Amino acid sequence: MTELEAGRAQALVPVRSGAALHRYRDVLIALIAFAVLASLPFFTGSKALLDFVIRCSAYGLFATSLNLLVGYTGLTSFGHGMFFGLGAYSFGLIMQKLGLSIPVAFVATLAVTAVIAAVIGAICVRLKDIYFAFVTLAFQMLIHSTILSWASFTGGDQGLRGGIPRPEFLGINLANHVHLYIASCALLILGLLAMRQIAQSPFGYTLRMIRDNAARASFLGIDVWRAKLTVFVLAALFAAMGGMVMALFVSGAYPEFAYWTISGEGIFINMLGGVSTFLGPMVGTVLLLLLNDTVTRFTEYHGIVLGVVILFFALGLRKGLLDFVAEWFSQRRDAGEGR
Repeated sequence: MTELEAGRAQALVPVRSGAALHRYRDVLIALIAFAVLASLPFFTGSKALLDFVIRCSAYGLFATSLNLLVGYTGLTSFGHGMFFGLGAYSFGLIMQKLGLSIPVAFVATLAVTAVIAAVIGAICVRLKDIYFAFVTLAFQMLIHSTILSWASFTGGDQGLRGGIPRPEFLGINLANHVHLYIASCALLILGLLAMRQIAQSPFGYTLRMIRDNAARASFLGIDVWRAKLTVFVLAALFAAMGGMVMALFVSGAYPEFAYWTISGEGIFINMLGGVSTFLGPMVGTVLLLLLNDTVTRFTEYHGIVLGVVILFFALGLRKGLLDFVAEWFSQRRDAGEGR
């Protein structure tokens, strides 16, 4: 090794140590968050609160997976909800028709989603900007139409009827509400931790490079199409996880899970919480569900109220809530250092 190479190797040591430190910190934060969420049933008897957290788990996984495309790769998908619905229907059908154990059905659902996402993604990621957005929407409407028309298999507009079997495994009984709650929290934390590692990995920074300048990334030797396809499939898998959580929560699957409005809610969530911070979609999920639950109690025109809120964030703050807070703290820190 030459002196120059030795110097470069020594320079990389702090970088690698810092990356490992961040990884351990993320794992520690994830463990603390899971401990707090898992202990919640022992401090409150509110079933409504536990239901709210389960819904946040489902939509949080979905919205954060969408941000892998929108925030990190610059791919605005109007049809990402198809994978949420696909996860719910695939899991429900596998449990009803094949009678497999829940972990095996979980893995099988992810496999089915990966195959379908790879086929759809191979077509969509070749397109740019608005064409990508609308072709993903077209595929979502195709899947939604298939669900409606194949009534003998999917239940049509009535959804999957008869409930989803929940056989006990490893001492876990998802028919028990507390067990379902803890399992949903575990999937949420594991999913977020996995997506965090993807975002902070070299692959995640490659996605940022593609977002900022795909032509330059290609010039540097990056296979842009392959990177986009990979993140498209990964985002689909995490969205399907959210769909499975929702299927277990409602003990079924319904065409609305694959309708275009689900994708719209994902976009709204990211607008509310922010796309430049990793936890922005989770903040947006909590905000949107709170708004839905609160506004619908007082008026049937909740869509108008939500539209006004979205306009406030889009025209007033011009960014998501967590993005705004992060930028404010950054400005305060810079101002303090300037003194």
